[in-house]
Amino acid sequence: MIATALKVEQVAVHFGGLVALSDMNFTVGEGEIVSLIGPNGAGKTTAFNVVTGFLDPTRGAVSYRGTALNGLKPHQIADLGLARTFQRTSVFPNDTVYDNLLVGLHRQGRVSLLEAILGLPRARSSERRLRERASELVEWVGLERRAHDLAGSLSYGEQRLVGVALALAAEPSMLLLDEPVSGMNASETHTFVQLVRNIRDRGVTILLVEHDMPMVMSVSDRIVVLNYGRIIAEGPPDVIRNDPAVIEAYLGQGATRA
Repeated sequence: MIATALKVEQVAVHFGGLVALSDMNFTVGEGEIVSLIGPNGAGKTTAFNVVTGFLDPTRGAVSYRGTALNGLKPHQIADLGLARTFQRTSVFPNDTVYDNLLVGLHRQGRVSLLEAILGLPRARSSERRLRERASELVEWVGLERRAHDLAGSLSYGEQRLVGVALALAAEPSMLLLDEPVSGMNASETHTFVQLVRNIRDRGVTILLVEHDMPMVMSVSDRIVVLNYGRIIAEGPPDVIRNDPAVIEAYLGQGATRA
């Protein structure tokens, strides 16, 4: 039996009289790839915000590997091993891809400012390790040919890969991907599916929100379907693909051919 990594129990989020999430219950097992699907306004990003500490639930509980996340700040949740990408990827456009990752890695540095300024041996050793790690991350996400190009010159899809690399720089045990293939063409999406599987094969659990149904169906172990803040279906792709209520509510009749 797969151990539970993330557990969401009876989570509700109310904005005044608006119910964004209602009694949401689901789990993500260690090493699983689980997708949240649904139309705009279904509550997917709200769920992500609750899990990652950007939004407090009105009621309910979220835990990761047995540790309660309620009340924790985003950086505290990140310290537990949960890393997140966002729908809007922010890069430093006038810096190279490599330098963007180096900036992200330096934020995790263990070297004091004085040691860095003086160029002490510990600082030099740390800098060497960070540069090696930046090169590894660039290669991992498939951007080695663009490593020394300005991040602002990358396509939107490539910039999304930079965002994933920055999340991976934190060495997370769980990665939350918010619409990761948005803006990618079919070839880029196919490559990204392989990347997601590779990330999972390295021991990282994945929860993703995505509108690209063929991508979701091909990469997910399980799918959780939201409608107006409620879960209406949950199961493996074949079950979701053939669920009449899901087809009607979300995917359209063409989903059966996805």
